[in-house]
Amino acid sequence: MSTEPLSPQVTDFLRRPNPAVMATLAADGRPVSVATWYLLEDDGHVLLNLDAGRARLKHLRRDPRVSLTVLADNWYTHVSLQGRVVSITDDTELEGIDRLSQQYTGHEYSNRERPRVSVQVQIERWSVWGDLKKFVAEQ
Repeated sequence: MSTEPLSPQVTDFLRRPNPAVMATLAADGRPVSVATWYLLEDDGHVLLNLDAGRARLKHLRRDPRVSLTVLADNWYTHVSLQGRVVSITDDTELEGIDRLSQQYTGHEYSNRERPRVSVQVQIERWSVWGDLKKFVAEQ
C-alpha cells in the first residue's frame, strides 16, 4: 500500500461515480462491509453520507478506521483506500447526500425524511489493481 499522494490517473478514476464498498469494524472486531456512494473532495478527503440510524455509523464513532474499495466496470480494476474518519457532522440540510446523489443519479436525494450524517475520511494508504497499476510506481 502506498502512502504517497494519489497519482493524477487514480484521482481521475476516483472522481467518477464508481461503485464502492466500505468496510468498518463492529465492536466485537468483525469487519462489516456495505455498498456505498462516495465522493473524492478537492482537498483529498472522501465524503461518505450515512443514514443516521445505521450501525456502521456507530462503528465509525467507536473506531474511526475505514476501508473503501472503488470498482471499475471491470471489477478486477479497482482502488483500495484505507483511512480514518476526521469528521462526522449532521447533514441537516441534506447537502452532503444531495452532492452524492447528483454524482450518481443526476438529481437530489429522494428520501427527504430520514436524518443523514456526512463523514469525511482522510486517506492514509491506498493501492491499485488491474489497469490502474500502470499509472503508479511499484507499490
